[in-house]
Amino acid sequence: MDIRFDHATILTVDGEDRELSDATLCVKDGRIAYIGGAEGAPQDFAPERTIDAKGNLLMPGFVNAHTHLPMTLFRGYANDLNLQDWLFGNIIPLEDKLTAEDVYLGAMVGAAEMLLSGTTCFLDMYDFADTIAAAVEKSGLRAVLCQGMAGDGGNMQKIAKAKEICQRFQGAAGGRITTMISPHAEYTCSEEFLLACQDAAQELGVGIHVHASETAKEVRECMERHNGLSPIRYFDKLGLITDKTVLAHCVAIDSGDLETLAARGAHVAHNPGSNMKLASGFAPVPALLRGGVNVALGTDGASSNNNLDMWEEMALCALMHKGFSGDPKAIPAKKALRMATIDGARALGLEDETGSLEVGKKADLILVDTQGPRYYPRGEMVNHIVYAGHAADVKMTMVEGHILMEDGRIPHLDMPALLEAFNQAALALRAR
Repeated sequence: MDIRFDHATILTVDGEDRELSDATLCVKDGRIAYIGGAEGAPQDFAPERTIDAKGNLLMPGFVNAHTHLPMTLFRGYANDLNLQDWLFGNIIPLEDKLTAEDVYLGAMVGAAEMLLSGTTCFLDMYDFADTIAAAVEKSGLRAVLCQGMAGDGGNMQKIAKAKEICQRFQGAAGGRITTMISPHAEYTCSEEFLLACQDAAQELGVGIHVHASETAKEVRECMERHNGLSPIRYFDKLGLITDKTVLAHCVAIDSGDLETLAARGAHVAHNPGSNMKLASGFAPVPALLRGGVNVALGTDGASSNNNLDMWEEMALCALMHKGFSGDPKAIPAKKALRMATIDGARALGLEDETGSLEVGKKADLILVDTQGPRYYPRGEMVNHIVYAGHAADVKMTMVEGHILMEDGRIPHLDMPALLEAFNQAALALRAR
């Protein structure tokens, strides 16, 4: 549908971080065709729908740079634990009982949660990636999918499966799906397995997504196994860290790790909510940014968070680093917004298509209702969005020109039926 928005406030999150007032944005053939004053809009543009956006704000949809979408099934389970007890003592035993149907329902509920809160694109690491792809196709979201895997030299069939996923789904769903190779972590993968992952990524021309240095314990044990090498320096020794690598967490890193990430042009997916809930610590994000490392934001899974709300991650990121560092300028509001949008798109290799509102880019955007009291008094709206905004304020979510959510409704999903089936599946899984 070709659409024209009039009288909107617009946060472009482009190279100039422009904030436009009483502006017009035109969507044609799934892309942004015009942004600016109404007087400059193309005279020959004949939209199928015109929306009066007065009192509302247009901005890029959020890019969730690290999650495990089907883990909505485990929301509310195994709380108040550290990472090792949570993962090995509780989550992995449940994951061993998962079926493809469970994963599909979990991914669909996660997709609905994202659409309702304004996320338009995400990077996912999980088993059953082909099933998750079906949920992406149905939901209309944009995604980078990875077949999550762990193993040693005896598990090379997992890498063959991951390669098949990449070959099958790269460019699927009309181009909305791309792929990466995703070994889980240093502590769950042998050196032979990791080298095979690197070979696969290089052969296919795709990136690598991996957990790295999430806790001090992980780093300490890695150094004991690998002659004093941290996970990041160990991955670098194996050739896994390039400008196509996205490393999730990077909480317990030192200056040498930072220099390695910067030198390789690698990307970090920062997960403040999950890191705090699991008591993993505080990633040195201000230092990473000063060192020239691109840092994106992610929610992690809905079991360790316990939501997929990028508004919350954006606010936590802006606030926690001020408090931890004692520097109120550690993460300014504009940077937090960029981390949640265009910097995430850059990490996923999609910055030319999404992550900002610019002419020629895909129309992946959200309309935010800014008529409530938390958006007054009127001022620089980026500050209200980051420090006061809420997922409930999202009025419309659009991907590639398709309106996927409007006024709290996702027309192409039967939400009551989906949630009932999902709830029954989650209860049955725990009973197994």
